[in-house]
Amino acid sequence: MNDARQGGQLSRRRFALALPLLGAVSWASPALAQAKGPQRASRNFMGTRVDIVADGGDARQLQAAMDLAFAEMQRLEGLLSRYQGDSVVRRIGDASGRHAVAVSPEVMAILRNAQAVWQGSAGAFDPTVGALSGWHFEPGQQAMPAAADISAALRHVGARQLQLDERAGTAYLASPGMALDLGGIAKLPILAAGLRVLEREGVANALINGGGDVLASGRLQGRPWRVGVRDPRAPEKLLGAIEVEGFGVVASSGDYERGFVHQGRRLHHVLDPHTGWPTQGVHGVALLARDVQAVNGWGTALMVQGMAAVPAWSARHPGVAVLAAGADGALWQSSGMAAALKPVAG
Repeated sequence: MNDARQGGQLSRRRFALALPLLGAVSWASPALAQAKGPQRASRNFMGTRVDIVADGGDARQLQAAMDLAFAEMQRLEGLLSRYQGDSVVRRIGDASGRHAVAVSPEVMAILRNAQAVWQGSAGAFDPTVGALSGWHFEPGQQAMPAAADISAALRHVGARQLQLDERAGTAYLASPGMALDLGGIAKLPILAAGLRVLEREGVANALINGGGDVLASGRLQGRPWRVGVRDPRAPEKLLGAIEVEGFGVVASSGDYERGFVHQGRRLHHVLDPHTGWPTQGVHGVALLARDVQAVNGWGTALMVQGMAAVPAWSARHPGVAVLAAGADGALWQSSGMAAALKPVAG
């Protein structure tokens, strides 16, 4: 394994393709506990920053609800992260080829979703890419495996070996050496769980942003929430803003979040399960829908399948608005996305 910082240049540019446009909404503090108006809080987990904005009601109540939402999301991260040694995901990998592992219904639902996207994408999304553990994209720890190590790890990649028994409540990786990585499909359900906690606590108007994946319900001070969409070719600029009210999800994937440049090639965290290498050809994907299940995992799958696959996928999913940017500067958007994107003043 070669450290990618040697012979390469680390790219520090990080940005999210989708970002909330919150106007004058400010960060709350204990001194404002009796204040009215939107409240905002942020915590770092899932390898990114997660923001919550809650509107309507007493500030103290909103802050308490946000604390409960963060606690639920972090609980789920503890079950689903491959980086936590006591997570269910790690236990399933540790038991690969030996025995099944009991999983909760909430974990089973995400694994079922992963299987469905794997099947629907002809393997472009594969939850067993955890076997490709030689890649490291964390700041200060960037590294790439040797080509021989990638080839060896690919023998342990293949979601057909993931066996789920809903009656018994178990998951089993049938071949030794396999490992799960749910990074491309767990974040949206975790954010959705946080939003459900807010709703349970009586917060009807809320937005959660986790590294460019945005879920919103209700409205912000009587108006639709606004989510800006960056131009992947020039991330300092916005292509426009999407208005969301009631419920909406804007999911984004791209080669911009975690990665580095090695010998002139951008290497990033979205791996092609067929080759074991970071994807090429698609710079970023943004998906807009009213249903988390409609988009979950598909940003990653489209990154693997490439720009040529995007129009056909969009035609098969008319309820999802799509924007994709190619590594060559090409930009494609569905008619639904073109209609949803509104100009941003200034």
